[in-house]
This record gives sequence, C-alpha cells and structure tokens, in this order.
Amino acid sequence: MMNLHHLPNQRPNEHVVLFLRRHWFSLLRIGCAFALLTILPLSLLWYFWNSVSVWIQEPFLGPLLTMVGCMYFLSIWLFVFLEFTDYYLDTWIITNERVLNIEQEGLFKRTSSELDLASVQDATAETRGFFETMFSYGNLFVQTAGEKVRFHFKSIGHPEYVKELLMRHVQEDKQRVVHTKETK
Repeated sequence: MMNLHHLPNQRPNEHVVLFLRRHWFSLLRIGCAFALLTILPLSLLWYFWNSVSVWIQEPFLGPLLTMVGCMYFLSIWLFVFLEFTDYYLDTWIITNERVLNIEQEGLFKRTSSELDLASVQDATAETRGFFETMFSYGNLFVQTAGEKVRFHFKSIGHPEYVKELLMRHVQEDKQRVVHTKETK
C-alpha cells in the first residue's frame, strides 16, 4: 500500500490501495527508439565521412548540413522528452472508494477522471503478444453501467492481479454502500 500525501478531492477515511504507472517495458521501447534514431545517422556519418567532410567545407552546404543535423537531433530529444513525460505523468490510483485516472496528453493537456468503485460493473485484463506475456504487463479496461469503457489502464504490470484487487475492492465498496443505506 502506497501512502500519497494528497489525493485530489480526498474523502475521509480514504486511502490508496494501488498506485500504477505504465510498465517499465514502455520506457525501454522509448529508449530503444532513441538509440536507433541516434546511432543510425551517426553510423552513416562515420561510414561516409570522406564525402561528408568535403560537403561540410562548402560555404553554403556546410552550414546547411550542420543546421539540418542539429534540428534532427533536437527533434529526437524533443520526441524522447515528450514520450517520457507522457510515460511518467500517466498514473492510475485505486483507493478503497474510487479509481482515479490521470492522463497527460502532450505537454499542456492533462485529463483527470474519477470513478466511484460502486459504479464499476466489470473489469477486463488483456495481455497480448510475446513481450506482454513474457514481461507480465498489459491493459486493463474498467467498465461502468454504460456501453463505453470509462478507464483504460495502458500497459500496466500484472493486469490480472490489478483486476482481481480492483474487483475485490468494488465488492467491498458496494457492501459498504448497502450497509450505509440500511443503517440510515
């Protein structure tokens, strides 16, 4: 059980049951893309250095190639920064009373949603493919009474365990709500 100092709209006696981020394999994919996009052009530059060194000495072509190269590598850094920000700031919090979904979309857009556990009808864990099976991660879809999936936990570790834990807390919350109504 993780202890967060402040939850949005925290209720009395509410505590965090599970704090989730995407699985580390998602971060590894970002790192591999960064390495490939960096190493491949540098390898080509090294292989064709004799031709490129002549082009760089040209008064117009040299600065142009330098500027294009700098823009390329800055674009890669921007891509990695945006992907890491999205990875790090996408969080899902399960408490004993609700589910919080905080998703970062780009740099300047964040969507925060919450769902009472009593309104959860179903949860579906999905593990697809070789890597998701080997590293035990996947997606979790939380369904309410409507047809639309309300929450999509993307690439989380151990989705089956999270689903079982969530559904156990859903049942406990529904019993608590029924018990509270009966005592009134």
